[in-house]
Amino acid sequence: MNTHVKLAAARQTDMSPAEWQARVDLAATYRLIARYGWGDVIYNHSSHRVPGEEHKFLIKRHELLYEEVTPSNLVKVSMDDDLDESAGVNRPGFTLHGGVLSARPDINCAVHVHTETGMAIAGLKHGLRMVSQPAVRFYNRVGYHDYEGITEDFGERARINQALGKNRALILRNHGLLTVGKTAREAFVLMKALIEAADIQLKMEATGGALIEIPAEICEKVAHQYEHHDSGRGSADWPAYLRMLDAVDANWRN
Repeated sequence: MNTHVKLAAARQTDMSPAEWQARVDLAATYRLIARYGWGDVIYNHSSHRVPGEEHKFLIKRHELLYEEVTPSNLVKVSMDDDLDESAGVNRPGFTLHGGVLSARPDINCAVHVHTETGMAIAGLKHGLRMVSQPAVRFYNRVGYHDYEGITEDFGERARINQALGKNRALILRNHGLLTVGKTAREAFVLMKALIEAADIQLKMEATGGALIEIPAEICEKVAHQYEHHDSGRGSADWPAYLRMLDAVDANWRN
C-alpha cells in the first residue's frame, strides 16, 4: 500500500484560496454532523474533492473526533492510491469516498453517516417512501446498495457506484446513508433532509395508520424545484450554518 501521506498541519499560505475554502467547508461539514448528533466517535466520513486536483480529495484523519476537525488538519490523499490507517486515513472511508468521487466528476463532496434512523430505513425492504416534503427531494434520485460488510474491498466500489448512478443519495442497506453534491453545502443539506425523511416515515409507520403517498407528478415537480433551489437561493443558508459554528467555537476555522 502507498502510505506516503503528509500529516503535518496544512497552512493556508501554502495552497490556493479555492483549496482552503474547500477545507473550511469540509471542516464545517464535520463540525455540523457532530452538532446534529450524527457522528460515531471517530468513524464515518465526509470528503471533498481538491479544487484543481481532480484525483485528490480531503478527508478526516482517522484518529480525530468530528469536533476536532479543522481546515488545517484534514488529510489530502489521491484517489489512485490504496491507503489504510497506516497512512493516517480510515480504510473503509478511503475505499467508499475515493470510489464515489472518482466515478462522479460532477460532484465534489460526499457525506456518509450511520445514524440509527438511517440504519433503520436502510433495513426496510420498501426503503424510502414519498410521504413527506423532505423525502420528495429524493424522488427517483436515490439508489440502493445491498450490504456486503465493512467497506474495505476496492472490488465493492463498482457495485456502490452502479447503485448510486447519477442519484443524489444512496441508501446502503443494513448499513447507513450517503449523499453527494456539487458543494459541501449541498451534500450536507441533502443528508439533513434524508435523515428527516427517514425519521418522519418511521414515526408515521409506527402509528399503524394509512399513509398519504404523494402523487408521482407532484414528487417530480418538487424534486426539480429543490434542485433549482439548491443551485440558487439555497446557498444562502451555508453562511448561516457557519455562523452557528462560530457561536460555539470560532477556532474551528483554523
